Amino acid sequence: MTKTMLTRRTVLASAAALPLAGAFSAARAAAPMLGASTPPYNRFNLGSFEITTLLAATRTVPDPHKIFGLNTSEEEFAAASLAANLPTDKAQFFFTPTLVNTGAELVLFDTGLNPDGITAALSAAGYTADQVDVVVITHMHGDHIGGLMADGTPTFANARYVTGATEFDAWSAAGNAGFDSKMKPLAEKTTLLNPEASVVSGITAIGAFGHTPGHMTYMLESDGKPLLLGADFANHYVWSLAYPDWEVKFDQDKTAAAATRRKLLGMLAADKLPFIGYHMPWPALGYVDTRGDGFHYVPSSYQMML
Repeated sequence: MTKTMLTRRTVLASAAALPLAGAFSAARAAAPMLGASTPPYNRFNLGSFEITTLLAATRTVPDPHKIFGLNTSEEEFAAASLAANLPTDKAQFFFTPTLVNTGAELVLFDTGLNPDGITAALSAAGYTADQVDVVVITHMHGDHIGGLMADGTPTFANARYVTGATEFDAWSAAGNAGFDSKMKPLAEKTTLLNPEASVVSGITAIGAFGHTPGHMTYMLESDGKPLLLGADFANHYVWSLAYPDWEVKFDQDKTAAAATRRKLLGMLAADKLPFIGYHMPWPALGYVDTRGDGFHYVPSSYQMML
């Protein structure tokens, strides 16, 4: 058997040869920098369903402690961030609608910030907006309804719409400009449902109130394989999911939102269910483990490929 010994002398000898190698490579043009890039869709199977997450937008947001952990000290927030290798001066936000092809209907959950973002992501994934049969709105925040209309024209010309009755009624009464321009014009094509109702076979609404008055999540199940579409029940994989009692700026009822987080996270951890979170790190698919009094986000690897 031949053994190769790596010694300080051989390393130094190799280093001495590097300038000569550089002289040869200098004759070739350097490859251009192409800029940071992220694929805008991720597709996998869930039983006989085909699931596609769509990156409709991503952006950097400053001062995350003004959004997450409002009831925590600077020191506590900094310690949790350091433990997760996260900076405290900025955060990366992801906006991830989900497309479910049941084989009979193409169902889109939420629409991103604007029509351009969602239609570009759909196109990258191989679809067009007019192929969407059903648009489900989990709640009425602007980053979920923003892609519904473009200059007064529906983005999804052939779709019917579904949303929670409690959510629709609350925003309708509030006189919100975004709701009035994006969702209200589609009212006649919209079905209002309550928790435990079905959107289509294999897709069931689950009440997750607190983030907004009628915020909904949805359980998918096909051929005995389940997955939760979690929408915004947890808005960040550390500062919200790992610390479910931390207050989040965008939660309208912070006490109810925290109770909802604990309930759903407990279910996900106990049942080892995969979930898609609208603002989870791209491609937004993962699992939940318990950790002390809180929880821990576990990104998916190849589980959904098998």
